[in-house]
Amino acid sequence: MAVSKSGARITNLEYHRQKAVDSYQAKRSIYEIFASEIERILRVALMRQNIKVASIEGRAKDVESFGKKASVPSPLNPELPKYKDPINEITDQAGVRVITFFPKTIDQVDQVVNTEFCVREKSDKADTLKLEDRFGYQSVHYLVSLKSDRTSLPEYAQFKDLIAEIQVRTILQHAWAEIEHDIQYKSSETIPTSIHRRFMSLAGLFEIADREFQAIQDDDKELRLEARNSVREGKLEAVEITPDALKAYLDKKLGPDGRMTNITYDWTTRLLLKFGFTNFRQIDDCIAGYNDDRVSRLAWGERQGQVLRFETLLLAGMGSFYIEKHPLAVDDGWVRTWQNVMHRLVKGGIGIKDHLPYPMN
Repeated sequence: MAVSKSGARITNLEYHRQKAVDSYQAKRSIYEIFASEIERILRVALMRQNIKVASIEGRAKDVESFGKKASVPSPLNPELPKYKDPINEITDQAGVRVITFFPKTIDQVDQVVNTEFCVREKSDKADTLKLEDRFGYQSVHYLVSLKSDRTSLPEYAQFKDLIAEIQVRTILQHAWAEIEHDIQYKSSETIPTSIHRRFMSLAGLFEIADREFQAIQDDDKELRLEARNSVREGKLEAVEITPDALKAYLDKKLGPDGRMTNITYDWTTRLLLKFGFTNFRQIDDCIAGYNDDRVSRLAWGERQGQVLRFETLLLAGMGSFYIEKHPLAVDDGWVRTWQNVMHRLVKGGIGIKDHLPYPMN
């Protein structure tokens, strides 16, 4: 036992905690800077590799959390602390958490971590769960330090002997970890059996959802690739109208245009579906026989961007139907503009068709 300044008796663990907190508070500021630097290095490296993640967050361990961890009793002797030298034995004083959308991205992040840092230790909670034959949140943890080529630089020298923890997991795994921490860890020994059983079942559902999201992403990539190949090979009747396929079609038909955005292709896709088109063969038949550059210059006085040229071709191919069924037909000014465009096309010798996609909705 020890005695405080007020004369109150305090336990060995409490005395140990206070000493650990005092030591940590003196060094916490450098761990804050270190965590921010680890986060920055990761963020830049992931962007450079074009690896998209949900979030990256760095932080120094909270003082209260450090004190609580420092006072955890030893499993062999509950009167003694588990960490005899907390400032050196507690390794998550600087931590960075990377949250991914999909499980496969964890492997990509793993490559970045191993490239950018010296990995002192790596642990995969999934492996532990398998060994223990139980459910739980899956996460990959790393203990890392900066490589010598960085610490040899003046701006990194202060971090030479520091270790940070990096955690990597998916959004669903993160959600599970937060829920498990809030519900189960507060009363792991006293939680009712029926609640515990439901909790474990839910963990299984999270794991299934993670796998299914990954499968959906993989299938979507495959479908996009197949659509692009079909467009390239001219198998237009087999290509469903999607923003990605529309871009591939227009790039081939009218030439690429880097000014176009995903929002533009999404809007135009919805427009085509509203008109009743179901595949690119119907679209190709509708605008067949027109020269997009000539049509654009007659309609607008100059060569316009890819999508506006395409929409003007649709006007020529569909005639007044294009104006009547367009979502913006509620705007009288928009209607007058496109009626004038059609008038200029006719005046310039462009034949206006009344091509309609069938079947119509």
